[in-house]
Amino acid sequence: MLRINDPLADMDRMFNSFGGRWRGGIMPMDAFEADGIYTLRFDIPGVDPDTVDLTVENGVLSVTAERHVEFTEDVTWLLRERPSGSHRRDVRLGRRLDAANISASYDNGVLTVTIPVREEAKPQKVSISSGAPEAITAGS
Repeated sequence: MLRINDPLADMDRMFNSFGGRWRGGIMPMDAFEADGIYTLRFDIPGVDPDTVDLTVENGVLSVTAERHVEFTEDVTWLLRERPSGSHRRDVRLGRRLDAANISASYDNGVLTVTIPVREEAKPQKVSISSGAPEAITAGS
C-alpha cells in the first residue's frame, strides 16, 4: 500500500489558481499495482536525469529533481508559467513493499519507479487436508 505524503499540495494548487508564482512545484504522479509490482510514474519534463535523486528512508520514498531555466534579465516577461527550481515528492511505502529492490528509469520526461511486493506479503496458497473428521467422545 502507498500513502501520498504531500501536505502542501492543496495550498500550492490554490495559490497557483489565483495567479501566484511559486518556486519549485508539484510533481504529478500516477500509481498502480499489477502482478505484485507497484508502479509510480512522475511527470518531470525538462529535468536533466542527472539532477533526479531517489531515496528511501524510514519507509518514505523521496523523489527530488532540479529544473534549471536560464533567465535573461533584459527581457520583459509576458508570461512565465514553466516552473524552475527544486521539485520534491514523498510517498510512504507500506510494509508489504520491498524497498530493497526498487528500480527506476527516466524516459521522455517521465520517471518510472517500480517496487515489488515482498514475497512473504504475497498471498499464499493454503492446502486443505481431507479425510474423515475425528470422532468427538463424551467428556472431551
